[in-house]
Amino acid sequence: MKITDVKVRKFCDEGPMKAVVSVTFDDCLAVHDIKVIYARDRYFIVMPSRKNPDGTYRDIVHPINSEFRGRLEQTVIDAYQVQLVAAEQDAYDTDSDDAVII
Repeated sequence: MKITDVKVRKFCDEGPMKAVVSVTFDDCLAVHDIKVIYARDRYFIVMPSRKNPDGTYRDIVHPINSEFRGRLEQTVIDAYQVQLVAAEQDAYDTDSDDAVII
């Protein structure tokens, strides 16, 4: 299964959650609401989940083996970092356009 697209849907500045992403597989299946987390000096992903009646959470979708999880996690984190730099550059370019040079 190939990961064909990763889109950052939302960047988060506060707390350990840094982004919410959608991942497309084989150009035919999308998984939404994967979270990028930064905690304990490292990035990792959290799969979409739902809250059970007892207050615990259960993943709705998840990788079956550690090899694919590692590949998915690295691809998502790499895409997050690339899109973060692009978003920061866009913000800088927008701010620079408004600057008045005297």
